[in-house]
Amino acid sequence: MKLTRPAVAAGTVAAALAALLVALFVAPSGVLAATGDGSPADPNIRFVGRWDTRNATAYVPGWAGAYLTTGFTGTTVKLRQRDTIDLYYSIDGGPDVYLQGVRGTVNLTPNPLPAGTHSLRVSYRVVAGSYHGDAVFQGLVLDPGARTLPAAPARGMVEFVGDSITVGTTTSKNALTAYGWLVGEQLGLDHMQVAQGGACLVSTADGCVGLDRRFVKVSAVDGAPDHDFSRYQADVVVINLGTNDVGHGVSTTQFQSSYTGLLRTIRGKYPDAVILALKTFRGRYVPQTQAAVAAVNGAGDPNVFFVDTDGWVPADGLSDSVHPNDAGHRAIAAKLAPIVAAHLPSRPTPTPSASPTPTPSDTYGACTAHYAITNQWPGGFQGEVQVTNTGTGTLDGWALRWAFADGQHIDQGWNGTFSQTGATVTVTNPGWNPALAPGASATLGFTGTWNGANTAPAAFTLNGAGCALA
Repeated sequence: MKLTRPAVAAGTVAAALAALLVALFVAPSGVLAATGDGSPADPNIRFVGRWDTRNATAYVPGWAGAYLTTGFTGTTVKLRQRDTIDLYYSIDGGPDVYLQGVRGTVNLTPNPLPAGTHSLRVSYRVVAGSYHGDAVFQGLVLDPGARTLPAAPARGMVEFVGDSITVGTTTSKNALTAYGWLVGEQLGLDHMQVAQGGACLVSTADGCVGLDRRFVKVSAVDGAPDHDFSRYQADVVVINLGTNDVGHGVSTTQFQSSYTGLLRTIRGKYPDAVILALKTFRGRYVPQTQAAVAAVNGAGDPNVFFVDTDGWVPADGLSDSVHPNDAGHRAIAAKLAPIVAAHLPSRPTPTPSASPTPTPSDTYGACTAHYAITNQWPGGFQGEVQVTNTGTGTLDGWALRWAFADGQHIDQGWNGTFSQTGATVTVTNPGWNPALAPGASATLGFTGTWNGANTAPAAFTLNGAGCALA
């Protein structure tokens, strides 16, 4: 039997193709979003955390710690802002640059970059949870012929729920120097601070912003829409609430009931997440927090844990009687990062599809390495190495090596891919961030074992070239 194909009018085919394109790229508001064009609806831009995306031409971050990240080609990148804003940006993994009072089309590359592929991260400055200015992202402007590239994926997602301490109030860069941001960066995770200065756990009659109700919202603003939890799923959620409820007359009974309710709400939104309930650093509502954890454990949820934080903040780690300073947040992060790492699901480190496979090269060899033991206990320790590219060219792929002198062995590492043969440790760049630009640093964290002595390594090499000890 001979099969024949029905005739289709050319106009019908064209209409079908047009409909397909619209279905693929039209944002909810009806604005056509072209992949790679740098518009807010460009699918190559990853928006981490809570963002109000109802207007496809202007995305608005909610809560503290939200940021956007993408790859791009060309030599320049500019940011379209609606009105005056303070912001931080980082290009190619370099240090965050702080801009104050900028608006309109903001040039992020006053000195053009080398031609090639680059990465960008932008976050807006918050003060106790409220953005310092008009945090409305309206897109990127690239070189003629340039385009965005898919943002490098992360290993997972950690979300921090809290008040001004979680926001990073009184630290040098607010959210960027708070323990939550530091933990996320150390572990190579997407990270989000659902936090507001002065927030309580319990929504009170005198107006305290209560995370028991606001957790599900895209921001803390009255009337904010619900967050779309299909945008991401947190692997770990860290709660640090209870410091402010005392000042708003919240009873212990009410606090325990609301904490139990918040745990159940979080579980409903993140079915597979591990939830860590921190003991507040001022020791408030501790029995009630523990009882809430026990209640959900007893109801059949084993993935909720109470975390004792006694001794986490050093004597010189406070800027006032409540808020940790930069050193205090670093100390908290050093304690918390291994706990979060231990609860992450096992999955391979993702490799960004937009970047070429990194090939370590010793074309540029100038570097410094700073080794530190950040915590130690009988038989175990936590350490970190900060390696800095002091050369004149970007390392497109790198490998750091050192040798232990006393038989130490690494159990787990983050912010790089770790391997150990005998005494020799090799750490290669994480797949999500292969480049190390001139002047840029990478901080590698790990936990390990020791016995008898725990001497610091005497030498480090980066791509085969020796590093100066810092």
